[in-house]
Amino acid sequence: MSAPFMLERIGGMAKDPISENKILRHRLDEFIAEARKNERKMRRFQSLELKLIGLSSVQDLIEAILAPDYATFRWDEVSLILLDPEYEIQRALEEENVDLSSMPHLMFASDSDDLSTHYQMSLFPTLGAYRARQHAQLFPARRRAPGSVALLPLVRQGKLIGSLNIGSYSAERFVRGVRTDFFEHLSAIVSICLENAVNIERLKRQGLTDTLTAINNRRFFDQRLEEEVGLAKRNKRLLSCMLLDVDLFKKVNDTYGHPVGDLVLRDVAALIRAQMRGSDVLSRYGGEEFAALLSQASEEEALEVAERIRESIEQHIFSVDGHADFSVTISIGVTTFNPAQNGEAAMGVPGEYLVGQADKALYDAKANGRNRVESSGELVIT
Repeated sequence: MSAPFMLERIGGMAKDPISENKILRHRLDEFIAEARKNERKMRRFQSLELKLIGLSSVQDLIEAILAPDYATFRWDEVSLILLDPEYEIQRALEEENVDLSSMPHLMFASDSDDLSTHYQMSLFPTLGAYRARQHAQLFPARRRAPGSVALLPLVRQGKLIGSLNIGSYSAERFVRGVRTDFFEHLSAIVSICLENAVNIERLKRQGLTDTLTAINNRRFFDQRLEEEVGLAKRNKRLLSCMLLDVDLFKKVNDTYGHPVGDLVLRDVAALIRAQMRGSDVLSRYGGEEFAALLSQASEEEALEVAERIRESIEQHIFSVDGHADFSVTISIGVTTFNPAQNGEAAMGVPGEYLVGQADKALYDAKANGRNRVESSGELVIT
């Protein structure tokens, strides 16, 4: 057998071993390059995951999810949908003075069906071309339509709790059929972090929430009082305080019983809350007494809010089985702290002084016939 023939036949290889070697080397270089690419990708994802794991605040976590380092990930559009049927997450954010209208990339679903339409086949990440009919609502604040998208289901205990939506202006970036290992891992991490943050917020609220009325308790108010007074001093901004007390509440308990009295307190708390801004602080101060802080509210504005509260409670009719309909009234004391008008003297004013002045105004409201609003005016510090 001739030598050339042997070269053609040995091991079923190509006719030229040198060419075959070059092909194998090229393939090896491709594998190494792909491995290095995956390693860099893994490091990027790990960096994001470690950052998310280190955050316990719902607000900080959401902001980190929605704004990953663009230089690292090159994600052109990112949005987040969270299942929030009880308004729990939104309330927590609002209490942190987060303006939800300024976060158009954050959306909330009140029903799991609103989420499941995007994951009908499986609870795994979905990659593919952007289709306006399917995806436009997922990117409502987009600068322009993505070319391709990656939809990451957020799942806990087999149930959807949200969706992380990523868009690229490149149609080739997220292609159907490509392995989604990194995205699967990321969606699991994001799901766990969100669940933990919401649980922490829930526990915090349980410790700072009045169980009867579902509004903040005295402990929460005392904490926020010093914070708000400190902010008012630093920023030279107005802060108004209200103390509100249900008139003749003992008579309600004696006449209708304590269960009805509890119902009255729950409804009164809801009526007060309905007249206040989301940034205002409302707490059950004790018994049938409530306390409120209205940041950046003048005496005139605070009196207007107080009067709306008084009228809404006076006009509310309580209907209880076995009893005739009845109504209650409320007395309100208002005071306003204006650091800009008191100069350096304002810096030494404690929060308790503000509450004390509102309490004096409340006493005047009671003494002057109840079911009325009284104000101590703007505090003058001497």
